[in-house]
Amino acid sequence: MSKQITVAGGNLYQIAAQQYGNPMGWVQIAQANGLSDPKLVGLVALIIPPYNGDSTGVWNA
Repeated sequence: MSKQITVAGGNLYQIAAQQYGNPMGWVQIAQANGLSDPKLVGLVALIIPPYNGDSTGVWNA
């Protein structure tokens, strides 16, 4: 089940590490939010999908 968090800046690597225990999960968060850049600026609401553990950390757009 997805959840939503709000962050003030930062990057998706940090958020994936906090949420999943694996910074390589940033790709799943990016895809769920229509993002391609792991850097976040300003106040951002993010959907955090369930982690499937398949992410290599490489963006395949």
